[in-house]
Amino acid sequence: MLRTKKILILLVLIAVIGGSFAAAGAVQSFARDMAGPMKIFTDALAIVYSKYVEEVSATDLIYNALDGMLSKLDPHSGFMRPEMMREMALDTRGKFGGLGIEITTRDDFIFVISPIDDTPAAEAGLQPGDFIVKIDGQSTRGMSLTDAVKLLRGPAGDPIKIHVWRKAWAQPHEIEIVRAIIEVKTVKKKDLEPGYGYLKISQFNANTTANLKPALKELTKMEGGLKGLVLDLRNNPGGLLDQAIQVSDLFVDGGLIVFTRGRSESNRFSATATKAGTYKDFPIVVLINAGSASASEIVAGCLQDHHRALIVGERSFGKGSVQTVIPMPDGSGMRLTTAKYFTPAGRDIQAKGIEPDFAVAGDPLAGYDQGRREWLREADLDRHLRNNEEEDRPVPPVEDEASPPSEGDQPQSKQQEQDPQLDMALRILKAWPAFVQSAVDKSE
Repeated sequence: MLRTKKILILLVLIAVIGGSFAAAGAVQSFARDMAGPMKIFTDALAIVYSKYVEEVSATDLIYNALDGMLSKLDPHSGFMRPEMMREMALDTRGKFGGLGIEITTRDDFIFVISPIDDTPAAEAGLQPGDFIVKIDGQSTRGMSLTDAVKLLRGPAGDPIKIHVWRKAWAQPHEIEIVRAIIEVKTVKKKDLEPGYGYLKISQFNANTTANLKPALKELTKMEGGLKGLVLDLRNNPGGLLDQAIQVSDLFVDGGLIVFTRGRSESNRFSATATKAGTYKDFPIVVLINAGSASASEIVAGCLQDHHRALIVGERSFGKGSVQTVIPMPDGSGMRLTTAKYFTPAGRDIQAKGIEPDFAVAGDPLAGYDQGRREWLREADLDRHLRNNEEEDRPVPPVEDEASPPSEGDQPQSKQQEQDPQLDMALRILKAWPAFVQSAVDKSE
């Protein structure tokens, strides 16, 4: 017994020492690889600090350098100054001051992924695929995402003028928007017809699952029971991974929901569904479009792979990467892409998106700008991470000239009443019993 204990202690010591040597080796390798580049960096930093025409603080120089380093990696990595870290915390709680819009960078300008429902941006008629080329007269060419967000945010009630360019427009349009306190109501519920319910999730923030559960419970209590559900994830830019997992778990009673893979073991993660609290007594149709990104793609991909739902609409945005927020000692932080996520069946949707089971064009915003049918997606963004199966292909440039805007191209605040995608979803749900009976008949 004593001999066994000594052997175990010896093995632990060997493992610890081996790990220490491995760590030391990694540090030495890093120091060796970085020696030359770091000298260039520190020399350049010293020259700028001492010779630039105006005095610049050392902190600003370092912050700017970090901003440049991270923003050049991919469209979703970035450096956040302390004030941006505080604002990000507000975002995830679902309340902040601004316009209510999800943006990124493309072709050296600010690109709209999606406006959030019932916000000033949505009411002003901003659409996925728009470019913001000026903010209060300041050009956004080459502007970092961090700086753009800083300009767009502000006290509620303060107006802001932005110049927006859309593919069908010859010239950018100036739009004035009044900032507001954005309290994102992430879940909307309504009865479509007796027995058929509708839930729209506009974003995945800290309150999404908590808001979804009572809405879903209320729908199941409709007279005659819930015969089918439409889950609308169109123009949902994503949000918190844990909320996407919890929402998926409401409809799937077992198996993988999502898994991630990164360079290090710490970035390897998987989430599994549980039986408790699962709703499985009614069919589901999920609506997606090119504005459906990230967390919304996790939900759609999970329900599709588990054959729990049929997907209707257009191919989704294709953001299959995971960002980790890493706080720094001074209150600043890094938003760093550390992994890619995969659907339960192992699909890599990065720069590829979720393909609908029933492709239907014509969501409520489609009539505003027919050119928007060629929506930009993750694959079109500068420096996007490549899909494992992605083929080399040129990225289409932004056209300098386009046909003059027609009256129908102007920003509009109200959705059209017709919604072909929702109509198709309802038809599928109504026909579901016939599909099931046909499958039973074939199996007998």
